[in-house]
Amino acid sequence: MRYFDYAATCPISEEALQTYIQASKEYFGNTRSVHDIGTKADSLAEHCRQTLAGLLKVDAEGVTFTSGGSESNMLALYALATSGRGKHIVISAGEHSSIHNITAKLAEEEGYEVSKVSLNEEGIINLEELKLLMREDTVLVSIQHVNSDIGTIQPIEEIHKLCRSNGSWLHSDCVQSFGKIDLSRVTSLVDSFSVSSHKIYGPKGVGALYIRPAISFTPFLPNVSHESGVRPGTLNTPGIAAFTTAAQTKLTNLKSYQQDIIFLKREFLNALADVNASVRVMGPNTDSPVPILGLCISEIDGQHMMLEGNRRGYFFSIGSACQVGSGGPPKTLLSMGYSEEEAKTFIRISFGFDQTLEDVRGLAACIKEVIWERERTV
Repeated sequence: MRYFDYAATCPISEEALQTYIQASKEYFGNTRSVHDIGTKADSLAEHCRQTLAGLLKVDAEGVTFTSGGSESNMLALYALATSGRGKHIVISAGEHSSIHNITAKLAEEEGYEVSKVSLNEEGIINLEELKLLMREDTVLVSIQHVNSDIGTIQPIEEIHKLCRSNGSWLHSDCVQSFGKIDLSRVTSLVDSFSVSSHKIYGPKGVGALYIRPAISFTPFLPNVSHESGVRPGTLNTPGIAAFTTAAQTKLTNLKSYQQDIIFLKREFLNALADVNASVRVMGPNTDSPVPILGLCISEIDGQHMMLEGNRRGYFFSIGSACQVGSGGPPKTLLSMGYSEEEAKTFIRISFGFDQTLEDVRGLAACIKEVIWERERTV
């Protein structure tokens, strides 16, 4: 498999696809319909809610099914921001675009003030800076658990302590960590978090939001009947069932999956050893089980590298798919202190379970060819 953009999306697994097909045929009813066909679909959705909550080790009452990570982030931030005592929000500068977008909307339309905490050279938030930014009226802190560009794991436990001592809510975007690393500790610390189906070999258009049931909040839209009033729209019951199947498969095989990812990352970087002077790994080292590697290739624009890879049949990205096309380099690298010129040399390689050692070495050879071509023309 020459596809190396799993952080953007994954192909649906065979198990999840079969679940989707079966649920589409047998559980097609609207979960809010009171007849037997609707009740049957509702029973399946509730079974999935209980199953997913068990996998995440949270109360099923707090789980809301959504269309994906972006909607989950939007609903969570609105709910928590409007249910606290102040109008100050802190986010990391490297957050997903959905977090930046909803906080900008809250600032513009609701009068919230938004502060951004910077990242160090490893992509980890500056805890001392976060502490200084937090105020008596800080209602909400939102920190992505795993960065979508370079795979850095944020210290949620330390962030949680700061939030608790200040009386602030804590939200975490866990889209890039769910199904890749153990979330059991994180889910016990945050007030809300978001996950997505298509990042773990489930179907697109499905995700989940968790908000602690003890928190009383006003939903984004009033007078909604679906999902206990949290969001509108007929539930995608087949998608939810397939998402749950994908989650069960990933978490059941998590340790084996992590070992495979670490092995592939190490072999990939080993294969790049003879161009080490031109390649810089951004963020965590190869021992991290997160299947994301951020690289900066000296003097080669990331867009050029991506297009040359595509021409050779290798598919990777220049950052989060929700940010690509915005016209600028990744926010993550800029927030880490890199210049725009340096950040424009960035590419993101993300790994999956169906890749082989041959695939990984082939990608390394592809990148080396582009580097050597540039060197011959200089």
